[in-house]
Amino acid sequence: MSETTTTDLYEVTMAMSYLREGMHAPATFSLFVRELPPGRGFLVAAGLEPALGYLSRFRITSDDVREFARVLHRAPGALADLLDLRFKGEVRAVPEGRLVFAGEPLLEVTAPLAQAQLVETYLLTQMCHQTAVASKAARCVVAARGRPLWDFSLRRAHGPQAGLQAARLGALVGFAGTSNVAAAAELGIPASGTMAHSYVQAFASEEDAFRAFARAHPGPLTFLVDTYDTEAGVMAAARVLGDLRRGPGCAIRLDSGDLGALARQSRSLLDAAGLRDVQIIASGGLDEYAVASLVRSGAPIDVFAVGTRVGVAADAPYLDAAYKLVAYDGDPVMKLSSAKVTAPAAKQVFRRPGCRDVIALLDEEPPGDAEPLLTTVMRDGERTGPPGSLAAARARFEADLAQLPASAHRIEAPEAPLPAASARLRALTTEVRGRIQAALAAGPGTNARGRRS
Repeated sequence: MSETTTTDLYEVTMAMSYLREGMHAPATFSLFVRELPPGRGFLVAAGLEPALGYLSRFRITSDDVREFARVLHRAPGALADLLDLRFKGEVRAVPEGRLVFAGEPLLEVTAPLAQAQLVETYLLTQMCHQTAVASKAARCVVAARGRPLWDFSLRRAHGPQAGLQAARLGALVGFAGTSNVAAAAELGIPASGTMAHSYVQAFASEEDAFRAFARAHPGPLTFLVDTYDTEAGVMAAARVLGDLRRGPGCAIRLDSGDLGALARQSRSLLDAAGLRDVQIIASGGLDEYAVASLVRSGAPIDVFAVGTRVGVAADAPYLDAAYKLVAYDGDPVMKLSSAKVTAPAAKQVFRRPGCRDVIALLDEEPPGDAEPLLTTVMRDGERTGPPGSLAAARARFEADLAQLPASAHRIEAPEAPLPAASARLRALTTEVRGRIQAALAAGPGTNARGRRS
């Protein structure tokens, strides 16, 4: 499947019409989240790197034209205007790892109208899914309060590519590593994984399974101890680790039941066996809510492995995001639909200390204590610099998280900061709204595009 044809059909039909009408002027589209999902005090911008890779490669080939023609039931010649169309525009975006809030552009695309329109669907798929998952993973980091987290989401991710993205996004917000071999190899992040319950069941006893595993692997070793009876499993693991004099770096994993109570019992058993340096890893349906509860209870868990609920952002699996035209051919434009009003013109977001953000017009000067969030990352269809690193994105995330208000940090009932609109943006919005309403009142044939005074 071509990346180019991975789009909604109406992107193609609109682009064909634009080209036929000679509408080649620059258009600016803004991609933003209207409202944060319930239970979110912040979002983590993510997905930009894959999005820029897509834009760099974007080109409509003859094969793509034939595919478009086939689904439109048209002759390929009718779509000749699309052939060899490439993305030659500019992109300004919030770098990955930065915190963002409702109404703030994650990115803005300025390009000839057909080009900017055709890339909408793919950009939304990248930015929305990855921002949602990164934000869920970030909340796990907050809940763990410094304890390591591992990504175990691949087996229940929404496909292999989504699993790769989840591993990358976990690393972006500070996870220690992943169970995903492909992600570890491609991204250069640590991999972790030892055994499943089926492995233990394949042997005559848990102790036989643990000894066999130790013979195959030099360690450090992690034994899954709750296949049958957790207490018996911990004691079997303790015997094997004690006999082999394997302690530092080794661990047991608890994957079911009352993890807090089992962790306390297991810690007592390991300490009594002289294995105070053997860690306890907890997994099994964990997310930020479960992790926060376990941490609050004082459960002696050293590492949390989070999987399904994080990899699919289970409680908030989508974002109410939009990619809207805000300017065309020098005119600011806006949408007036009920509950979906957009603000006109290209924008900048200025971040003041404490994440007190201001959404402003692109050409405004920042307040004295603020920094601009959106930077130019692509010009004339070419990236303005090398791909960003996970380490740099993680540093941005940690810096923003440190200044986030405590109320937005909360796992339960967080309160997200509300960005303010600048005076100039408010004035332009009122002006453009008035021009559109006046044009509508004047009747057919009147230009409804508001023009900046």
